[in-house]
Order: sequence, then structure tokens, then C-alpha cells
Amino acid sequence: MMKTSPDRSGGVLPQGARVAIIAGSGSLPRDVVDALVRSGHRPVVVAIEGEADWIGEEPRDFDVWPVPAERLGLVLPRLKKEGITHLVLAGGVSRRPPLLKVRFGLDVFKVLPKLVAAYAKGDDGLLRSVISYIESNGITVLGAHEIAPDLLAPAGVLTRARPTAGDRADLAAAHEAAHAIGALDIGQAAIAVGGRAVALEGIEGTAGLLERMQALRDHGRLAGKKRGVLVKCVKPQQEVRADLPTIGPETVDAAHAAGLAGIGVEAGRSLIIDYAEAVRRADAHGLFIIGLEEKP
Repeated sequence: MMKTSPDRSGGVLPQGARVAIIAGSGSLPRDVVDALVRSGHRPVVVAIEGEADWIGEEPRDFDVWPVPAERLGLVLPRLKKEGITHLVLAGGVSRRPPLLKVRFGLDVFKVLPKLVAAYAKGDDGLLRSVISYIESNGITVLGAHEIAPDLLAPAGVLTRARPTAGDRADLAAAHEAAHAIGALDIGQAAIAVGGRAVALEGIEGTAGLLERMQALRDHGRLAGKKRGVLVKCVKPQQEVRADLPTIGPETVDAAHAAGLAGIGVEAGRSLIIDYAEAVRRADAHGLFIIGLEEKP
């Protein structure tokens, strides 16, 4: 049995662990890699082609395996051969390849019916099935927040601006709506203005939701209304080792462009990428960011 080392990577990795990251888009994979490198690891980055564009041409502190999304199903045998003990799924995937183009190893065929059924469902069902399959092969799957716990949103108001009483009503309405669509595995975010939900996250993601909100500002009963909030929360049935709600500086800029007064995320259950810059931009825009401990 490997001895645990509580001072490394949030205390979740045993000594001698070899860690790989399935890396998609955004800066979250880079943050996970940085946390691992700081704690003395040299991780393997399985970089999804067309997504993990943050990787430089000559990385020195981690190894890179570029892989097309269609061939991710062939990576597991190589991970086992290389002695990988732990795996992190981090970053976005903007394009889900057609099932007929996905390539699998021979060992996948015994669980293929289950994976195909999960593929036809929402993202959470697919993630659960993939994680179960990986762990059945002896590799432990960890969440990005377990490797880099400093990315988790703290509780309370994080900015100079603070929510008004009206904003609190919007936070409550948006949180309730986000929770409802999360239960249906549709999305993680909702926007409320004037005490009622007016826009829900769909397949376009949070960035698309905020773009849509800009157009809605001149629509019908929203015309002339000010403020409003974005709330992101964990889906009730979500596999928290993948796809935790995430915001960052770009989210703050987009919320400002959409005319919102602030952003709420669940404390301890959401990630804030580039925390200092996200707060700095929120302060510059006069927006608030709040870590919600419970329904507002």
C-alpha cells in the first residue's frame, strides 16, 4: 500500500502517484498542471486536439500526448502501460464527435452498450459512465478541485461591489432556475432580472447564454430594465469530479457586456479561474461576485 502524502496536491495523491490530465479548452487544465508541477509531479497531458490550445510547443515540466477527440477511447491502454495511477478530466470540449467516428480499443466492447446509451443522454450521464469505465481499469479519477483546491470559490462577497436587496431576489430566482435545469441535465446557469428568471443556459454554454442576454435587453418586457444576475450551480445529480461550474475573467467581462450587476456561484462547489484577475475586472466594472453558501 502506498503511503499518503498530505502536503501534496490538496492531500489526495499518494507518494509515487503518476497523474495524467485529459485536457480540453480553457485555462483550467493549465492550472491543474501548474498545481501538480508545484507539488513535485511531472504529469502527462493528454491534449485533445483543437481544444487544448494553451500548450506551448516545448513544454518542459510535463509530457504531452496530442489526441484527436475521436481517438480518446484508445488512450486508456497506453495510460495503463505508462503506469498512470490517477486521472483528471479538465477543460471544455466544444465538439462531441459523431459516434460512428469514435474509435475504441477491444476492451471497450464489453461495456460499449452502456457507453452508447450514456452517449445518447446528457453530459452528466456520459461522464459518469466514462469515469466508471476508467476506474474499473484501476485508475483513480480525481476532480480538478482536489488537485488545486485554491480554485474553489470561497463563501461571501468577493468584490468591492455588494448585492442590493433587489440583487438578492435575483440571486434567489436565478439559483432556483439553475437548479431546476440542472436536474434535467440541461445546463448549470441562469440569469434573473427583476426577481424572475429570464434566460437559461443551453447547449451553447455560459458564454452563449450571456451573449443571448445582450440581445434580450431590448426585448419586450426586459426593455429598459437594469441590473440582473448570473448564477451557476452544480447539477443535483452531477458527477463532481468533472465539469464543476466555472467562471473566470472572461465570464466577468461577458456579464458586464450583458448589463448584469453581478455573478453568484456556489461556495466550495464552483471554480474561479484566475481568481485575482476575475475580481479585479469585476471591481473595474462595478460588478459583484458572491460565493453562495445556500439558496439566497
